[in-house]
Parts: sequence; structure tokens; C-alpha cells
Amino acid sequence: MKILKSILKILLYFVGILTFIVAILAAYLFTQINRSDGEVITSGQARKYLLHVPAGYDPSVPTPLVISIHGFAEWPAHQMKLSRWNDLSDQENFIVVYPSGREFPLRWRTNDLGESLIDVQFISDLMDDIEMNYNIDPSRIYANGLSNGSGMSFLLACKLSDRIAAFGGVSGAYVLNWDDCNPERPVPGIIFHGTADPIVPFEGGPSESFDVPFPHIPTWVRQLAEKNGCDLTPDQLPAQGEVKGQGFQNCDQNANVDFYVIDGGGHSWPGGDPLPEWIVGHTSNDIDATRTMWEFFKAHPKDD
Repeated sequence: MKILKSILKILLYFVGILTFIVAILAAYLFTQINRSDGEVITSGQARKYLLHVPAGYDPSVPTPLVISIHGFAEWPAHQMKLSRWNDLSDQENFIVVYPSGREFPLRWRTNDLGESLIDVQFISDLMDDIEMNYNIDPSRIYANGLSNGSGMSFLLACKLSDRIAAFGGVSGAYVLNWDDCNPERPVPGIIFHGTADPIVPFEGGPSESFDVPFPHIPTWVRQLAEKNGCDLTPDQLPAQGEVKGQGFQNCDQNANVDFYVIDGGGHSWPGGDPLPEWIVGHTSNDIDATRTMWEFFKAHPKDD
């Protein structure tokens, strides 16, 4: 009997330790998911963001700003982790901000112009807030995102073309009606999409996850190039293993459009931190979407 009591005490002891560890992990995960460096009051509500300022930042030098936007049901710290923008920021000396969507799960409204404009106003107010505290180069503010965040980046290019120099999209959910995209100036764009994307199908139409009429991606990219006044016979970009690219050139106001197709690629960030393959499919390492995007951004500042 004494032996059983001793065993029971030991078991209770380890259960207590395990409970404590689980509680610590839960608190850590909650902290990570809700990480933010600040908030902006916009449209009557507080909106959060995560900011990365490189160690080499010099307040006397106008500095580029990259806005990187998370996907549906994701969050700023996750976008930071999978895209690895911070690593490149430290090398190239630009500031990165990861804004947070709203509602639950976190999302961006990109097809309802009433609700969508609330998110557009948030990003505009966020840029104002950062410009008040840092020396931002107004000709080099760029937006990019994953999935729903790509759709938001495109919406920003349509509605804030006076501020967004260029935009990028990875596995983009582009559901905004073209009739609702009337930018003051054509905005350069760089697009990445996998042919085996299970969430936002390359061929368009609804997916198992979302009953949404997603566009046929190659057609959508061509429409973007046409809207930007590009030559619709694209140049072939250098192939890289699973990746092939097209570049639409000779566009109005240098608003070029680059399009990278990842053969067999899933709903993921090429060259970034892989997401679970059983959910999103294959993550290619044959191209670094972040670095490739940055090179495109550097070549496309906004003219004053």
C-alpha cells in the first residue's frame, strides 16, 4: 500500500510539472501569436502591428519601408517567420512592418469595398505613424503578402498608388473586381504562384477550403500587365529548377510585371519557412521569393 501511495505521489508530481510546462508553452504561444510593437487608432479601433528596424538604421538617411501582410487565419509574427524579411532587412538596411488583420480568425477584407476601405485606411494610418517616428523614403514604400495578404497588397496598389511604389504577391487570393481598381498611377507587381496550390488554385475557381471564384492566375497576371500598359508578349525570365518566369516589359511609367510559376508548388512562400506539406503542399527552395521580390522593389521606386 505504501508503495502504491509513493507511486501515486510521484505520478501526481510529474503531472504537476507537465501541467506547468503546458501552461508555460500556452502562454508563450499566445505571446508569439499576439506579438506587437505598437498599435494605431484607426477608424475608431486599435490595430496592432509588428515592426522590425535593422541595427544599421540611420535616422539621417531616408530608408525604404516594406509592408508584409499575413494570410487568412495567420498573424504578423507568423508572416515574419515564414517570409524571413527580417534577415534581408538587416542585410539591406530597410524597415519591415507586419500589420495585423481583424476579426477572428484574423483576415483582410479585399472584395467588399465598404469593409475593405477600413483596412486600406489602417495601412495608410500605419504608414503615417511609422513616418512620424522614422525617416522613411516616400518613394520606396512597398507592399507584399501571402494568400489573403497578397490580395490586400493588390488592393493597396489599387487604392494607395500615390504611396505604394510596387507590390508583391505569393499564392495570392485576388478577388477584387477589376472595375474597382482605378489607381492614380500604374503600380509595378511581382507575382509568385504554385501550379499545385490546394488553397488558391492556379487554374482558378473554388478550392476545397474556400468556395470562392478565384481567378485563373495566368489570366489575372496578364490583365494586370494590360492594365499597366505593358507589352503583352512577355520576356522569359531565367528558369530555376521548378521555377519559370515571365516578365512583362515596356509598361507605362516603368510599371513592369514579373510572374514566377512554381511547378508543383503549393500554397507556400518559396525559399521561406515551410508550412505543413499535408495542408499547403510543396514549398520550393529553387527561388527565394523574398530576395527576388526585394530586387524587383529596388528596381521600381515611385517617381515623384
